[in-house]
Amino acid sequence: MNYSRQREYIKEYLMSTKEHPTAEVIYQNVREEYPKISLGTVYRNLTLLVELGEVKKISTGDGTEHYDADTSAHSHYYCRCCHRIMDVEITPSVDQILAASSTGLGTVEQASLLFTGVCKDCMDNGK
Repeated sequence: MNYSRQREYIKEYLMSTKEHPTAEVIYQNVREEYPKISLGTVYRNLTLLVELGEVKKISTGDGTEHYDADTSAHSHYYCRCCHRIMDVEITPSVDQILAASSTGLGTVEQASLLFTGVCKDCMDNGK
C-alpha cells in the first residue's frame, strides 16, 4: 500500500474530533485542505483505514455509517432524534465474549455495543 497524503489527512481529521462523522461530513472537511478530492476517494480511503484497523466503522441501523479513529475498546450511544453518536465507556464483559465464543460460530476478535435511544439534549428540547 502506497502512502497517501489524502488518506493521512482523513485519519488526522478523524483523530482531531470527538464527533463520529459520516463519509459526507469527512469529505466536506477534507475538501478545505484538498479541494479536488472526490467523495469516492474519501470512501475508498475510509474502507482501507477500516480494513487496516486504524478506524472503526459504526453502523447505526438507519443506513448511515459513521467513523471513529478511537479504536480502543468502548461502546457508543446513538440518538435516534439528532443522529449524534457519543462514546460510552462500557465494554462487553469477559463472560459475554466467552459466551459468544462458545456458540460454535467461530472466534471472537472484537466486540462492541451500540445503545440507541433519545439523548438528554433532545429530551430536554421535547423531541
